[in-house]
Amino acid sequence: MTVLVTGGAGYIGSHTVLELLDAGERPVVLDDLSTGFRWAVPEGAQLVVGDDGDEKLVAELIRDHKVDAIIHFAAKIVVPDSVADPLGYYLNNTAKARSLIATAVGCGVKHFIFSSTAAVYGDPEHLPVTEDEPLKPVSPYGRSKLMVEWMLEDTARAHDFDYVALRYFNVAGADPKGRSGQSTPNATHLIKVAAQAALGKRPKMQVFGTDYPTPDGTCVRDYIQVTDLARAHLDALRYLRDGGKSLVANCGYAHGFSVLEVIEAVKRISGVDFPVDYAPRRPGDPAAIVAANDRARNVLGWTPEHDNLDEIVRQALDWERKLGERSGHPG
Repeated sequence: MTVLVTGGAGYIGSHTVLELLDAGERPVVLDDLSTGFRWAVPEGAQLVVGDDGDEKLVAELIRDHKVDAIIHFAAKIVVPDSVADPLGYYLNNTAKARSLIATAVGCGVKHFIFSSTAAVYGDPEHLPVTEDEPLKPVSPYGRSKLMVEWMLEDTARAHDFDYVALRYFNVAGADPKGRSGQSTPNATHLIKVAAQAALGKRPKMQVFGTDYPTPDGTCVRDYIQVTDLARAHLDALRYLRDGGKSLVANCGYAHGFSVLEVIEAVKRISGVDFPVDYAPRRPGDPAAIVAANDRARNVLGWTPEHDNLDEIVRQALDWERKLGERSGHPG
């Protein structure tokens, strides 16, 4: 059988396609290439350029490739942008997901894995945050993802259909074999931005907010290495194929680092003391959020292998150098 991967030409999607291929699966990638890259789809995976909200196209792919599972990555992901353009986020992240889910059900696809986000928790009351924490997203991005979780939950009750929603924390790093990485030039991921500053691709970087109620006043986040996250999707796929019932699971390491701690790690490992400016808080940013990951470990059997900030930073720097050597086109 075949796995349809929406957004498989993007950062997390391309790493998951690599893991699927390594596991002997047959992935078909559907991506509109608005933020993904054609070259990021590895050899062995078919790329179809199109919209995940195109029900006719998705139905044809499911039928023609005998798709038995969908892994859905395609979405807009920048929190401040979602505050400025909420309707764009509800269209791309929520309305199109509704079309995709409807097509999956209509075509008999029984397994669905959804890339959700820690943003559904908002500013959590307890850390590390469990999946049972009250859901209070503070941005349209988080709300758009939570709406999809609700749609999946209701659909699973009404149809022969099961899903896993993986709530990502802060994704970072690159494929340890150097095959893929975060390639968007204007990405907002902290480690990506710091690596670009260290390598002279940015003249400086900004820290947004130094007055949070955290040890050094900057936001604290749980940074999960991208290949570990990709493998969680394979664990979820096996779980569903083995008859597992629908669930939601956090994907993080259960500990966090502040913005300043991450910047210092990038400076130390790169050997470059790049300039840092301090700016006001951005809308929609909680002070601290760290995952409880017991459910992913115990139910899905997820076993992370790259829980090391220095390793993640080195991977990000190595990938950024590779992008520079090949003029932003590592394929």
